[in-house]
Amino acid sequence: MTRLGPLLRNAERLAMLWLYAFIVVVIVVEVLRRFVFDYSSIWGEEAARFAFIYLVWIGAAVGVRNRSHIRFTILADLLPPRGATALSMLGNLAIMGFAAFAFYWSIEPIETSLRFGSVSEGLRLARAWFLVAVPIGFTLVFLRAIGVILEDIANFRANQPPSTGEKLFD
Repeated sequence: MTRLGPLLRNAERLAMLWLYAFIVVVIVVEVLRRFVFDYSSIWGEEAARFAFIYLVWIGAAVGVRNRSHIRFTILADLLPPRGATALSMLGNLAIMGFAAFAFYWSIEPIETSLRFGSVSEGLRLARAWFLVAVPIGFTLVFLRAIGVILEDIANFRANQPPSTGEKLFD
C-alpha cells in the first residue's frame, strides 16, 4: 500500500492531466482534419466534450480538497480561530448536503437513459456512461469535504484557524 500512497493521493490530479491531454489531442486532430483535409468527424467533438465534463467534476473535488473554491472570508476574518474553524466546518457541511442532494437527483437521468437505451450521437456509446460523471463528481466532492472537515476538527481542537487554500487574487 505504501507504493500506491502517492498514486492514490494524486489520482484526481493524474486523471485531470490525462483528460486534459486527451482533450487537447482530440481538438488538435479535429482542427487539422477540418482545415487541412476538409473533413471532420462528429466523434471528436463529442469525445472532447464528454472528457471535459469529467474533467470539470473531478476538478470540483480537487477544489474542495485544496479549499480553492470562491468564498467570502470577511466574517471568518473577524472571528477567533475556533469560530473561523467552526464556520469552515459549517460551510463544508453545506457542501456535503448539496453534494448528497445533487447525487440523489443525478441518478434519475442515468436510470432513464438506461431504461430507454439512449446512445450518444457520434460515439454511439450508452449516454449513461457520460451522465454518470455527475454522481461520480459529487461523490468525490462529498468525500473530499469529509477530509476537509476532519482537518478542521483537528484545527478546532488545537485552537488554530482553518487551513486556507491558495488565493487566486489578493
